[in-house]
Amino acid sequence: MDAAQVIDLGRESLWIAVMVAAPLLGVALAVGLLVGILQAATSIQEMTLSFIPKLGAMILALVFFGGWQIAVMVDFFRSIFERIPELFM
Repeated sequence: MDAAQVIDLGRESLWIAVMVAAPLLGVALAVGLLVGILQAATSIQEMTLSFIPKLGAMILALVFFGGWQIAVMVDFFRSIFERIPELFM
């Protein structure tokens, strides 16, 4: 395996990580922003008020996007395992 293949594999790995994490992070960002605006408008500064809605929204996002995330990771790992014979040639 030469340096170009290693760099390509690293780039692909980082892209898969971004694709898998993006839906959950986007949901957490959106809910956090909405809760922050609500807290600023009402002057309620309760810590659990910002944590619990984000946790619930991320659980729902994981239920919704979880199957797709697993499929993306399985396809990536399958392609990694298919590259193993190329290492010894």
